[in-house]
Amino acid sequence: MAGYNQLVGKTYFIRTFGCQMNLHDSERVSGVLESCGCNLVESIEEADIVVFMTCCVRENADTRLYGQATALVSAPASPSGHRVLAIGGCIAQRDGDRIRTNIPNADVVFGTSALASLPELLQRAFERRTHELLVCTEEDTRGFSTDLPTHRATRFHAWVPIMTGCNNFCTYCIVPYVRGRERSRTMESVVAECELLVGEGAREICLLGQNVNSYGRDNYGKPRFDELLRAVGATGIERLRFTSSNPKDLSDSVIEAMAQTPAVMPHLHLAVQSGSTRILRAMNRSYTREEYLDLVEHLRAAMPHIALSTDIIVGFPGETEEDFADTLSLVEKVGFSSAYTFIYSKRDGTPAAKMHDDTPHDVIQARFERLAELVAQLAHDANQKDLGAVAEVLVEGPSKRSQNVLVGHSRKNQTVHFDLPASRTAEELVGQLVDVKVSEARTWYLRGSMVGDPR
Repeated sequence: MAGYNQLVGKTYFIRTFGCQMNLHDSERVSGVLESCGCNLVESIEEADIVVFMTCCVRENADTRLYGQATALVSAPASPSGHRVLAIGGCIAQRDGDRIRTNIPNADVVFGTSALASLPELLQRAFERRTHELLVCTEEDTRGFSTDLPTHRATRFHAWVPIMTGCNNFCTYCIVPYVRGRERSRTMESVVAECELLVGEGAREICLLGQNVNSYGRDNYGKPRFDELLRAVGATGIERLRFTSSNPKDLSDSVIEAMAQTPAVMPHLHLAVQSGSTRILRAMNRSYTREEYLDLVEHLRAAMPHIALSTDIIVGFPGETEEDFADTLSLVEKVGFSSAYTFIYSKRDGTPAAKMHDDTPHDVIQARFERLAELVAQLAHDANQKDLGAVAEVLVEGPSKRSQNVLVGHSRKNQTVHFDLPASRTAEELVGQLVDVKVSEARTWYLRGSMVGDPR
């Protein structure tokens, strides 16, 4: 990008909070900055530009952001002598210039649809060399963020957004207010991007949206996610995943497309949030406990070996012990391979924030711990089924604990560790598909030995 002379040669660092959509947005921010002549560094201390890509789904994300941003005040001077702090993502969109209240050292604020405005804001910040806050939270008219350059974290995996926003307005969720209403990309643009990525060496693509199952409803008058799955599966991609899936829109045609498209991995993250129909109604989830369990039956009939993961909220306003018992029984009945469990976090501006609840915190905490124990037991049980089996693994890199142990994910999205073979180097195996004979099945990972040659 020409015209941003103040950015040429500047160093930058990005810290990302939250969901996969934020991870993808960070890759776009990185691509935009590098196209302006900036250089990525590995620590805040080395950076002239620090970008925090934020999440506001839970309260602790706000707290972490405020703490880390404030700590920059006492950080060593940047290489250029003037460090610019930019706040992006959902908190930026929600708070705008009010960010100054909690982060007085912020220089730039850019919202979820204003990624393309970042170079201009940074240019002005360096020209002024003051902490006058520059804000852009208006929707950019230059199209989807996918029209911007990208710097992917790895060559073998890629995030591909197929839509932005959400129309569901679950009563606990801030996302529709900070990401806007659903807006789908055209099928042609998604498929073209996937074809390009395959040509560049991508082995795995994950399609992104707040509710991928409703993809196309705004553009085509009806959901077309089943058609998109088949079309992307025909690009030559070897592994295809997608998130997030709302159960209310998971149709038989999508399940059929999943089963009939070889590239679609046998894993689905299907957020249930609660096992109580009464609480689901209070959450505005638009399905019942019974309908969710029926979906699970249909999925397993079509894909018998599919692994299911989920999200569950504990302590939603008004949740009784009976409601929580319904959640426990649903979790046990489904047998999730993993679950993200959260204690309800009130988000100002959502309907649930106005709901009264007098359940003591220690009661909610005890429920959370009971659920976590059950989830861990079910995850352990699920992994035992693969003990002694051979798992296909996409290798991601060395373990944090040892350069001689490599880590990747199976087709069912299990974390898999295996020893680096004596005849191989880590560099030649990263990004390759390998077979691992599983000799150890723990709660959260599998471990084994590589067999055969990479491919």
